[in-house]
Amino acid sequence: MKIARPVLSVLLLAPLAACGGSVVPRGSYAPPPAGPPASAFQKQGPLLGSDARRLTQLFGTPRLDIRETTVRKLQFANGRCVLDAYLYAPARGKEPVVTHVDARNPTGADVDPAACVSALQSK
Repeated sequence: MKIARPVLSVLLLAPLAACGGSVVPRGSYAPPPAGPPASAFQKQGPLLGSDARRLTQLFGTPRLDIRETTVRKLQFANGRCVLDAYLYAPARGKEPVVTHVDARNPTGADVDPAACVSALQSK
């Protein structure tokens, strides 16, 4: 089946015509204001930035020590609280440090990480 050139041209250009809209002249575009820095979204906590040696000084031998390619997870527990600390290296060749913590009671309900740290230290 052969389609005439004028018809083919119309069929090919029709999607472009649907775009419509207006053209913004150069120089009149203002980018949206910058949002808050990424650090504003990071959770704050008593252990952030600590290395594994510091954690073992505070809480003793971890119940779990899981090492993967880019993360190390240390878990500490004492029957009242379970604390998971996730350590990542800030740069290649640097010592991994805590960037995130999860805290829960033995039944799994979330608890305040600072309260869990206190409970683990009081043993």
